[in-house]
Amino acid sequence: MTAILAALFTSVAVFAQEPSVTWKVASKEVSEGTYELTFTGKIAEGKHIYGVNPGIGNPVEVEYTSPVTAGPLQEVTKPQPYKDDLVFFDKAVFSQEVTVDSGSTVEGTITWQSCTEDMCGFPEDYAFSVAVAPADAAAHQTAIGDPEDAKDHGGLWALIIEAILWGFAMLLTPCVFPMIPMTVSFFLKGSENAHQGRFKAFMYGLFIVLLYTVPISVIIGLTRLLGGETVTADIFNWLATHWLPNLIFFLVFMVFAASFFGAFEIVLPSSWQNKSDANSSKKGLAGVFFMALTLVLVSFSCTGPIVGSVLIKSTQGEFWTPMVTMLAFSVAFALPFTIFALFPQLLKKMKSGSWLNSVKVVMGFVEVAFGFKFLSVADQTYHWGLLDREVYLAIWIVVFALLGFYLLGKIRFTHDEKVEKIGVTRLALAIAVFSFVVYMIPGMFGAPLKALSGYLPPISTQDFIIANYAEGQAAGTASATPADPNRYGLHIAHNLPGYFTLEEGLAASKASGKPVFVDVTGHGCTNCREMEARVWSDPEVLRRLRDNFEIVALYTDDKQKLPESEWFTTPAGKTLKTLGSVNSYIARTRFEVNAQPNYLILSPEGEILAGPRGYNLSIPGFVQFLDSVL
Repeated sequence: MTAILAALFTSVAVFAQEPSVTWKVASKEVSEGTYELTFTGKIAEGKHIYGVNPGIGNPVEVEYTSPVTAGPLQEVTKPQPYKDDLVFFDKAVFSQEVTVDSGSTVEGTITWQSCTEDMCGFPEDYAFSVAVAPADAAAHQTAIGDPEDAKDHGGLWALIIEAILWGFAMLLTPCVFPMIPMTVSFFLKGSENAHQGRFKAFMYGLFIVLLYTVPISVIIGLTRLLGGETVTADIFNWLATHWLPNLIFFLVFMVFAASFFGAFEIVLPSSWQNKSDANSSKKGLAGVFFMALTLVLVSFSCTGPIVGSVLIKSTQGEFWTPMVTMLAFSVAFALPFTIFALFPQLLKKMKSGSWLNSVKVVMGFVEVAFGFKFLSVADQTYHWGLLDREVYLAIWIVVFALLGFYLLGKIRFTHDEKVEKIGVTRLALAIAVFSFVVYMIPGMFGAPLKALSGYLPPISTQDFIIANYAEGQAAGTASATPADPNRYGLHIAHNLPGYFTLEEGLAASKASGKPVFVDVTGHGCTNCREMEARVWSDPEVLRRLRDNFEIVALYTDDKQKLPESEWFTTPAGKTLKTLGSVNSYIARTRFEVNAQPNYLILSPEGEILAGPRGYNLSIPGFVQFLDSVL
């Protein structure tokens, strides 16, 4: 299994998805308190975008997250006739007047959809922030954020930052730290001259990055080449939600944790390491490559679970995210070794000690806690009922409490030395760990624990909630009787009434006249839980969802089998038999979304009135999204 995981999660050569339009935003004073914002977009070659009022495609729209009064969005450049519509090639300029206090900053998002001659892509967003000033001041332009969709704006950057932090943290693990003196020794004896030494050091870092990123890029690229984006998304959706890979990763985490606690040692076959290490003595770049390969192989027993965790968290129907995340991890992991190779003389005196075993044990506790996330995903998607929210919390509370006692020296493992005195670092870590434990305890009684919302099972799985978690939360009545919750065993966040198939939601909408709020979600979707805990929980959002919409939660990863009368056969002849596969097909083909979460608003006839809107923690922006159709 170790060899399989090593081949799967060691990887290189990553590609970055370019935005279809590069935007610049400028401001100009029109009158006191009123400013004209100009949005200038440079359109990628071979693509076009639609205008403000297209006949076919999605329009260019501007949504403000700061308080402004906005006039209509105007087309400054003239669109060109193309097929049955008017579109922009090469360049598009739009303007809009806004009323705002002088000297403040206007923030918002411009949304557009780009198309080629054959197909159209998903809507894209660009988050901007532009300062407004009197007319005698220079116009300000923004470069805040990159053009990206709403999910990338929050979720991708969070994953990249997490991957970078893990990459740096790996340096202190027992598997990786011993490679430091080996690196120093190799580059000391191999430094014929300063220029050649620097070149080899940079190549050493590059080889490490390539060895960590190429395999995963090849796997993803082949699946997309052979089967298209849908197949790629299906494979990663299977990897993220099917019981088998999740159970395997849970067991792998437990095995590594046991090893870190001192139960046994995990090593790759000695023949692998000996061959790669022997080849590292060769001259030239071949020796540098085999030195990098030795590092990757030897360090895998520590980096493997972290790499697996990073990649699993990236698999929410995204094509580029796992590759970019792995690139971030490998660059951070390789950077210290590149520095060691450049300046080996600075590291001759670094020695390992008993503190390294303490690092290993702490990682063991962390892996036990995070390993249960994989078991929880399988439990939710297959409705096993093993890890309800209070059970999951109880495990975490116990695990981190034991970690706190270990840091205080009250627990010792096989290779630990007796802790005679507590240093400042151990004390600070113990305080942080016990504070985290205290934070989690109210969750056993129904506290929302928003900071952990992405990791915990939904609160609907909890048996005991004091005062029903929030007094009056169930106030208000649905306009139509919601679907029997026992039919699918599913629930919508915050006890909101709703449906779990699009057909039922549209039927209720026709009866009540209310628009349909569609939530494309999943049991294994971390960002979905965070949106529900941080955005949906806002009183204004909750009131609108409860009173103004018929809610449909489309779980795209639910594995329960539908009655034969509800099976769906695609035009290609494939029969979809589970609730999740049917919902996933609807999301991809009807709404053109392939990731979670995504939100849309439909008319009773099923026409898209607003959206899709992805992961975005802006509460005012979400309120404006809901109000745009009322």
